[in-house]
Amino acid sequence: MILGVSWDPVADNAGFRTKFDFPYDLLSDLDRSASVAYGAAENEEAARTSRISVLVGPDGKVAVAYEKVVPAEHPDQVLADLDRLK
Repeated sequence: MILGVSWDPVADNAGFRTKFDFPYDLLSDLDRSASVAYGAAENEEAARTSRISVLVGPDGKVAVAYEKVVPAEHPDQVLADLDRLK
């Protein structure tokens, strides 16, 4: 399952998802707690988040955190890590 998370309101995320035809849901982290918990923001008062990806393993724990994402290379990285987790 793929999920996107941002600080934007639900309606904004829904519009963004529709506009760009994303095949996955965009969640609204309005209290910013998920962003802090996963390391995308230093704290709830941060001005913005880092654009990161997190791969959660079957056990529900973070298996890999991608702090720097190169869009052209990232899908192959994630697929390789998914194979490794099997």
